[in-house]
Amino acid sequence: MKYNRIMILFYVILAQPVFAQVVYSDPFYATEWNSITVYFDAAEGDQGLMGYTGNIWAHTGVITTSSTQPSDWKYVKTNWGENTSDTQLTPLGNNLWKLDIGFPHNYYGVPNNEQILQLAFVFRNNDGSITGRDVGGADIFLNLYDSGVTAVVVSPFVDLSFGDPRRAPVFGFPTGTIPVAITGAAINTEISNLILLVDDSLYTQSSSDTLITELILQNFTLGMHELTAIALDTAGLTDSSRFFIMIHEEPVQSQRPANIEDGITYYDTGTGMVTLSLFAPYKEFVYVIGDFNDWMVDEDFYMQKGVGSTDSVHFWITLDNLIPNQEYAFQYFVDGEIRIADPYTDKVLDSWYDQEIPDVTYPNLKEYPFGKTDHIVSVLQTDQDPFQWQYNDSFNRPPKNELIIYELLVRDFIARHDFQTLIDTLNYLENLGVNAIEIMPFNEFEGNSSWGYNPSFYFAPDKYYGTKNALKAFVDECHQRGIAVIMDIVLNHTYSQSPFVRLYNVGEWGPPTSQNPWYNTQSNFTNPDAQWGNDFNHESIYTQKLVDRINRYWVEEYGIDGFRFDFTKGFGNNVKGSDDPWGSNYDADRIRLLKRMADEIWAFDSTAYVILEHLAENSEEAELADYGMLLWGNSNYNYAETAMGYHSSDGKSDFSWGYYGTRGWGQPNLVTYFESHDEERIMYKNLTWGNSSGDYDVTQLSTALNRMKGIGAFFFTIPGPKMFWQFGELGYDVSIDYDCRVCPKPIRWNYYDDTSRRKLYKVFKALIKLRREYPVFHS
Repeated sequence: MKYNRIMILFYVILAQPVFAQVVYSDPFYATEWNSITVYFDAAEGDQGLMGYTGNIWAHTGVITTSSTQPSDWKYVKTNWGENTSDTQLTPLGNNLWKLDIGFPHNYYGVPNNEQILQLAFVFRNNDGSITGRDVGGADIFLNLYDSGVTAVVVSPFVDLSFGDPRRAPVFGFPTGTIPVAITGAAINTEISNLILLVDDSLYTQSSSDTLITELILQNFTLGMHELTAIALDTAGLTDSSRFFIMIHEEPVQSQRPANIEDGITYYDTGTGMVTLSLFAPYKEFVYVIGDFNDWMVDEDFYMQKGVGSTDSVHFWITLDNLIPNQEYAFQYFVDGEIRIADPYTDKVLDSWYDQEIPDVTYPNLKEYPFGKTDHIVSVLQTDQDPFQWQYNDSFNRPPKNELIIYELLVRDFIARHDFQTLIDTLNYLENLGVNAIEIMPFNEFEGNSSWGYNPSFYFAPDKYYGTKNALKAFVDECHQRGIAVIMDIVLNHTYSQSPFVRLYNVGEWGPPTSQNPWYNTQSNFTNPDAQWGNDFNHESIYTQKLVDRINRYWVEEYGIDGFRFDFTKGFGNNVKGSDDPWGSNYDADRIRLLKRMADEIWAFDSTAYVILEHLAENSEEAELADYGMLLWGNSNYNYAETAMGYHSSDGKSDFSWGYYGTRGWGQPNLVTYFESHDEERIMYKNLTWGNSSGDYDVTQLSTALNRMKGIGAFFFTIPGPKMFWQFGELGYDVSIDYDCRVCPKPIRWNYYDDTSRRKLYKVFKALIKLRREYPVFHS
């Protein structure tokens, strides 16, 4: 075996026309000093771009002697989504495409003294929403060769990206076969012999440069077997490459214990025992891989299969001998293709974004198992020290109609962006008089810096905001002060990192398949502006069970007092065409589904807040309000026109629609707001477009702030619950489009030191006090 090219050399599958491979090169056995053309067969690999007729681009880099692991790309040609002429592929027909690389050192900008071992690719469409990858969604690697002989396993597909090949063996059942194809890459020499060993014994050999055979698995014992391909040249030099096969029976079918839920079930303190369960209908087999087996496939971690029916299958396993209170990272390895974290985990590790989280935000964060697996991993920990609640049981929630909600985004409210620091702001908020804080989504979402409306894990607090106990401490401290905590949550859609999506989707990041129990295969909205992520099917009983479990979990585990549900017009499952692009028309099925969800919440917590961002036609909203749900009422336009000093007969400054009685509702369940996270800041509008008359000019700061005082007077005194956006009480005047709509915004705590702005804070405080003391303003 050649050791001078590190183990990465043996991780790549050679692609040549005689074997069906996702990429191959011209010349076949290219070196780093050849001028190279790469051919991409979209019908191979994960087939994500098979049949695609638009432009295809290469996201490409190299693996060099400076790479620290097999997937450590260097000299990446472009950012993801960046389209350039020298990364565009040329169509050749019949799913075949080519990319002219030329000399790799020149193309990628690699210094001549740094050896290129592999070319790395992910192919994609214009915006990266459709990709072409290797089998199982892996990155595509094309080996570059040294002079001499190299043994190459062409078939089966062998993924040796994780160091030890036992972490990704080839799987088979005893009744099956595994075709094997081996070739010898010879540069400045000739192949004399190819040999295949199984468990160090000769299986077959060939005197040509190609060896093709078949493994009859019934002739092998169950378990792991090592295969070694050896190439010899005429000069007596040899090279070898090894891989493993795992032969297993069908999973043992047994009834899952009645007390087990999907996810992680812990047992009594000191047992070091845990049961893992995964709901995965239509899947054949699942292994658990993790720290406890060094991420290797092991028959002791082969999950049993509890079958109710074809579409109701749970894989489960009980692990013992775990060290109490120690964190273990783990995944489910499904059908030998899909690696997913536990969908119900309360903590995940991310190889990309955890590195951005400072220790002060999340102390002693466990490190991702680099080089041993890929994708997000889950974490379990037996015998955790329970959080000691102080005030949760004694807290009485404010009545719905008395709510004064302060909406905030942790990222843009405090520089440390963590719950521990957020506790330090509670004196400020309590003094202002608010009795509820609505926090934009804080369950795990994709990336770190985000509004949070791209959810990935529904049971894990996002680590960018701190630890789960810091979140609990924040809730507890709010409750001590008489402040409710409302969770903004997204159950209309989920993004593609979610294991609920990845278990059943097209390719690596494509849309859900028809087998997915939770999602529609495409959005029910034909309007592209109303499409986000992957669309939940709320008619599915599996989605309903998931939604109910999510809601109950956050109330019972974290003491959350209620939810603001994002884009609830998407909770229906009827198609919304061009005649109803935002789904605003009355929808009886959607009403039924929302009532069902609310009933489930109130069954375990009768006073929990159910707040909908609905914004549908009034007849539907009135029905939901009369049922007991709260609904957002957007009065931004009217209050902004009033603040800027504009009035006309068309009612642009008429904010009477912010009163539930004007709408004909029987219950004061309209959460009116003059600003939320979604609207342009009124102070910015005042200073930019404010009206003037003589010396009175709204674009002047002092006048603009006084106009906001007037807005407060006409806002807080209207009966019914109210909400306003962070720093509105200080006249925040940075545009929502600063840098970009969802980009971080300047944090302006210094505004409180400005006398004129602090006066606005005091006016809001006085109005809130007036409102809370006199029932006429909230009933």
